[in-house]
Order: sequence, then structure tokens, then C-alpha cells
Amino acid sequence: MSKILEVKNLNTYYGSSHAVKGIDLEVNEGEIVAMIGSNGAGKSTTLNTISGILRCAPGGQIFFGGTEITKAAPADIVKAGLSMVPEGREVFPSLSVAMNLEIGAYTRTDRAEIQNSFDRVYQLFPRLKERKNQAAGTLSGGEQQMLAIGRSLMCSPKMIMFDEPSLGLAPNIVAMIFQMIQEIHEQGVSVLLVEQNANMALKISNRAYVLETGKVTLTGASADLRHDDSIRRAYLGGK
Repeated sequence: MSKILEVKNLNTYYGSSHAVKGIDLEVNEGEIVAMIGSNGAGKSTTLNTISGILRCAPGGQIFFGGTEITKAAPADIVKAGLSMVPEGREVFPSLSVAMNLEIGAYTRTDRAEIQNSFDRVYQLFPRLKERKNQAAGTLSGGEQQMLAIGRSLMCSPKMIMFDEPSLGLAPNIVAMIFQMIQEIHEQGVSVLLVEQNANMALKISNRAYVLETGKVTLTGASADLRHDDSIRRAYLGGK
């Protein structure tokens, strides 16, 4: 199985604060890989560094599709086929649903291909089609999350990173969002999923990494981690 994403010795700082400490991780083509851990463990920082929003400290390397992207600009990383659904959704509230989706295709020029992506998103999320002329800020939290996911699909990605997709959503909406992540995965998109709902994350993923204070402390098959006593106690509400 070939690696689509490979991260080696990733270190990220906020000023003098060492937030991510020498992380190694990989995602194989066709996998859903979860990253779980408590608040402040470094999960979102890891995703933001992979996507080029934050800079990796010297000595670390990030490869996507076999090409090094450690120092690439975020737009070039998106163009290479790696997109992200950010924590908090980050939709543009005053713009329409359709305009928000259009922004997701900003690295592309072929109008026919962009239209195909619109059709794909509207097929996956019929509610967005119904509300395509509505301002994004007037949508419910669940609809905004659908929009954020739809926007990430507009660049026709090979892989999507999801940062806390269930945050602040009602349980029935959470179940639907996770179902959509699985559907996107079944369409051939690899997934790296950061999620505080560890139980759901481990249910739908193939493998997982556990982060604590900026370091990977455990990794393995998700099914095995779900039955690990220390994981059950720390993240799954087990005894």
C-alpha cells in the first residue's frame, strides 16, 4: 500500500512554546486515519503545519504523493490535492453558499470540471443545493459543516484533513457528518481525521494515533485501540 502522506520529525513552535514535538505519521492511499487526544495535545497544530498555515521547524519533512511539501505555500498544497476542513467551519458568513463553494475551487481554471465538483457536492449535500443562494451565516451549525466539507471537495482532492468536524453539533447531525466522511472516503479520498469524539473516530478509521502534549504516545489499528484499557479510560468513558 503506497503512502499518500508522510510526516517525519514534525516540530512546530508558537514563539518559544514547543507545541508539536517530533511527530512521525503516515496515511496510506485509501485509508481513514484518526488522530485523537485531549485539548492542547497538538492535533490541530499538526494539521495546520501539514497544510502550510504554520511552519515546520528545521529538520522536519512532509511528503504528499511522494513530493516534499514542507515549505510549500498553502495554495500549492491544495493544488497538489490536499485540502482541509478547518475547526469551527470558517465559512464566509456574508457570502452565499454557492460563492463559498466557488472559493474552494480557487486553484482551478477548468469551468466544466468545477461544475462537475458543484454537482458532486450538491448530490452529497442536497440541502446545500436548496440553500445555494442563501448567506452562509444564516445556516445552522450542521449546514455550515456540510458547506465546509463541500468547499473542501471543490478542489477535487486526493486527501482531506478534517479538524474536529463534530464540534458543537447535535448528536444526530454528528452521525450524519461521520456518514458523509465515510461516503467521501468510499469515493476514493484518503482521510486524516482529528476528532475529540474518540469513539466515533475509532469506529470509522483504519488506524489511529494518540497524541499527548505534542507527542505520539500510541499508534495502532483503530479496532485494537478501542479495546485498549488506557484508551477506554482516557477517551472513551470506560472503566
